[in-house]
Amino acid sequence: MIERLLAGEAALDRDELDAAERLFSQIATADPRNAIALVGLARIAVRQGDRHGARALAVRALSIDPDEAAATRLLAELDRTAAVVAQPAGASDLAAAPQPAPTPNPATARNTAQVPAPSPRPAKAGWRALLDRLLRRG
Repeated sequence: MIERLLAGEAALDRDELDAAERLFSQIATADPRNAIALVGLARIAVRQGDRHGARALAVRALSIDPDEAAATRLLAELDRTAAVVAQPAGASDLAAAPQPAPTPNPATARNTAQVPAPSPRPAKAGWRALLDRLLRRG
């Protein structure tokens, strides 16, 4: 299973979305409670432009493992980019106007204050982090 997760990550890094989707789907089918595979599928959905599907998969991953940092980061990124996309073109003069607070996501509401904003990380660090998470799971 770990080999497939790593192969899925490698395919995703190479932008081979079909191969990555096939690998992550095989894992999710074999182990429906594998939050890492669901996050992989969510990341693919983002790249394919399916933000709604990505959000649903990330929320599902958090329902399985509330401590899944990658799902939390993905949801935060989706929220951040949704706010940018929602702003109409030429609305820079409105940027100073107060904006309503985003509706909290119930799946992540308790973790929001504890999770720092995602920061860009080199690919090798991502591999190490994934491998560390996989090895900790047993």
